[in-house]
Amino acid sequence: MKRIARVSMLIAAAALWSVSMSVRAQEMPGEWGPLESLLGEWVGEGGGQPGQGEGGFSFQPDLQKHILVRKNYAVYPAANGRPAFRHDDLMIVYRELESAAPKAIYFDSEGHVIHYSVSVSSDQKTFEFVSEMLPASPRYRFTYTKTGNDTLAIKFEIAPPGKPDAFATYIEAKAKRKRDSQK
Repeated sequence: MKRIARVSMLIAAAALWSVSMSVRAQEMPGEWGPLESLLGEWVGEGGGQPGQGEGGFSFQPDLQKHILVRKNYAVYPAANGRPAFRHDDLMIVYRELESAAPKAIYFDSEGHVIHYSVSVSSDQKTFEFVSEMLPASPRYRFTYTKTGNDTLAIKFEIAPPGKPDAFATYIEAKAKRKRDSQK
């Protein structure tokens, strides 16, 4: 009899867990609205100061559409006595609450970890990632602007420590979505 009671309790617990996970899944974001226009694989065109480079990136949903993952790389040739190098980074876009604006966390091959707030312009063509203000640290702003269905203008800006809104352009580039890339 005790064994039947234990089995019944396990079945009830499993059913309760299944229902709670189903409710939790309905509460989590699964659609990314205008940010979905960034999905796919992109090839960089151009570059900017301090050196011309080439590269590409992808934005893909992951964890059953609960996050967006951006993987990026840039290859820079040797210039002005500096050796050639490659930069890789990973950004995860997420929402802590379904009704909240997205946030992002960024990691790169140079050891940076940057927390960004994410905003979308009212015309849904500009996507701005702005780092939080930290004392004695630079501030970063990364902007994607749709210039067509499969083209973007990209700008990366840095504000010096102590001047969090004095952004100066560090890199400007363009990107084109790969034809076989998923939108």
